[in-house]
Amino acid sequence: MTPTRGRFSAEKDTRANMIKSELIQRIARRNGHLYQRDVETIVSTILDEITAALARGDRVELRGFGAFSVKKRDARTGRNPRTGAQVSVQEKSVPFFKTGKEMRERLNENYQG
Repeated sequence: MTPTRGRFSAEKDTRANMIKSELIQRIARRNGHLYQRDVETIVSTILDEITAALARGDRVELRGFGAFSVKKRDARTGRNPRTGAQVSVQEKSVPFFKTGKEMRERLNENYQG
């Protein structure tokens, strides 16, 4: 894989990324009794509620899936990658996700590491 702006390019990676619209389509296909517009409303409402809870500083736990929380990053001195000049980076809050035990076990059931 080729480094690109501090990340790895997915040129050789065969895994697919799923976007929100694909998630909605997949759920609608698996639940033929639901209209796609209703599935879209449900998915959007869930994501909006998680976002609102995090904005309030709350923690959201979905048993078996994982927990969303907010972590504080302290202010620090960083560097501009182009010029090398020091820059002040303010304190900020960032979302954090920790997988649940069931998800972790499911993801690793075929792993022979």
